[in-house]
Amino acid sequence: MSPVVFLKSIRKLASTGKELKDNFLRALAEREEANRSGEMTSIIFIRDRNSHGQEISGYIDYSHRLKSEDFEPYFSGKKRLMPKTTDLSFYNWGTQVAKHNASSNYEVITENPSGLLFKCKNDKKILNVDPEAIPGDSSIRTPVQCDLYVHVVIYDHVTRKPATSSCAPLSN
Repeated sequence: MSPVVFLKSIRKLASTGKELKDNFLRALAEREEANRSGEMTSIIFIRDRNSHGQEISGYIDYSHRLKSEDFEPYFSGKKRLMPKTTDLSFYNWGTQVAKHNASSNYEVITENPSGLLFKCKNDKKILNVDPEAIPGDSSIRTPVQCDLYVHVVIYDHVTRKPATSSCAPLSN
């Protein structure tokens, strides 16, 4: 094992040692290792109010954000995880600003009669975020009741591809 691979394998999880009092933070902590290792990817839907009191909502690629941001401030309660204009999707209900972006794991499909879809870049499977629809093959929708946000849903996606991929299988 190379030194870089070894160091990545012993990296401490951002949620380790934190007293997580909210259901949402506990749900993120439960998924942190699998999202960091590539065993699965999770898309987080958040609807809440920003610091200006405007309602915002968006879909966040958790695995992608874990690679690009330090999550210790979120798990320690110093910061709140909120959708950004650089996430998979972002909508500010007050200003009507809408953005969507591909991530390292997903393409965003907006031109679809059934609504917003996400396509896993690895296995090409579609994740449907319509609450009335089945989320898709190898995907699970989990609504999260919590005190931190108005509305939270987590979509977990696993594949049968080798563990070297960004959307790799969940090990037994």
